Amino acid sequence: VGDYFKKEAINWAWEFVTKHLRISPKRLWISIFLDDDESYGFWREIGVPGARILRFGEEDNFWGPAGDSGPCGPDSEIFYDFGAEVGCRRASCAPGCGCGRFAEIWNLVFTQYNQDKDGNRTLLPKPNIDTGMGLERTAAAVQGKTSVYETDLFVPLLERISDLAGKKYGANGDTDSAMRVIAEHSRGIAFLIGDGVMPGNEGRGYVLRRLLRRAALFGKSLGLNEAFLAETAKVTIEQMEPVYPELGQRQDFILNVIELEEARFGETLNTGLELLDRIIDQAASKRKSKISAKDTFKLYDTYGFPVELTREIAAGRGFSVDLEGFEREMEKQRERAKAAHRFELEEKGGLKDELDIKTTVFTGYSNLNQQTVIIRLLVDNKSVEMVKEGQEAGLILESTPFYGEMGGQVGDTGEIRGSTGRFLVTNTIRIPPDIIIHQGRVTEGSLTRGDEVIAEVD
Repeated sequence: VGDYFKKEAINWAWEFVTKHLRISPKRLWISIFLDDDESYGFWREIGVPGARILRFGEEDNFWGPAGDSGPCGPDSEIFYDFGAEVGCRRASCAPGCGCGRFAEIWNLVFTQYNQDKDGNRTLLPKPNIDTGMGLERTAAAVQGKTSVYETDLFVPLLERISDLAGKKYGANGDTDSAMRVIAEHSRGIAFLIGDGVMPGNEGRGYVLRRLLRRAALFGKSLGLNEAFLAETAKVTIEQMEPVYPELGQRQDFILNVIELEEARFGETLNTGLELLDRIIDQAASKRKSKISAKDTFKLYDTYGFPVELTREIAAGRGFSVDLEGFEREMEKQRERAKAAHRFELEEKGGLKDELDIKTTVFTGYSNLNQQTVIIRLLVDNKSVEMVKEGQEAGLILESTPFYGEMGGQVGDTGEIRGSTGRFLVTNTIRIPPDIIIHQGRVTEGSLTRGDEVIAEVD
């Protein structure tokens, strides 16, 4: 910040790309902001022909501010030319065409202005550089490939998917597209779970659930009717573990979560698809082009279909989805859930009175592994004596290292193990006065009230 600026950044970017990555300068094009003559001059100084320096407006070559005000500035990009035989093949093709011939591999943001809420810009006292490189696109350029999917970052994944599906990658456009979706999502899924994200209905948990279910849906289009995502995740873990050792350390946990979520979705996938087909056929018979909010919500609420999947499948058949109406239905559900939650968990007639528990002893500040005793088992907010494999439940322990969601911090995840069973903790919540409930599913055997267990935070 304030130490060097355009001249040095441009020189070092060019040096790295041409000398260290050994990419031919003849393959490289440059883009700059419309009136950034200073950057133009520096690119010309290092030998880039003027004909290969293109000027673009704010939409393409100006970054920020991130909100309605703050630091911002013009940027300059390096594009790699895959060759005249790639893309639209027009003589006029150049960066910005969008046909796939040119890939942006490098970006230099020249953060030199501060923008106020009225859009006025003043020079920063200390300008700075934000450098970005597209790793996979650069790998394609270095390895002489025309697509990131042909690089060694994706080939092992695509080969595994091909083996599982019994279909060759590169033989059919629709099949190839499905395989690429599964490859992308499989990698994202492994990393998300490895970073502690769990499938859910909100926030990042919902993003993970969407990825899992979309990948499963595309797998079905390839004829993969049995669970397969744990297999593709293994490839990601094997490939990336040398750089991200936490993937290997958490492999069992990652694969377990994937298997449980895929099995959960698999139970309702066929039914949901059949229902969606009927909904679309009925809409077509009534000459409607939009799937109603009520039907979309039913698919989500009853069959676990993320609205994005419904929209994607419907769009493939020429239909849209009433997204605004769906959001209204979601808001109604949230209000119903809040009311039910208050009724079940708060003081009058709720779970707290039934349990007659004062507090859970929290030990997580000093250790993440605790020997303890199960004092309550909850299914549908009712006390039970035993839970068995496959059941979703809530566990209350005498003491626990698991932090219950509170104060903006998410609840811990991990595992509770006893001599007769295992319980995967996918979330931990806290209810007044300080009762900690471990939510999740029995993954093996059974657990009984009074069992001695080991509670271990991931």
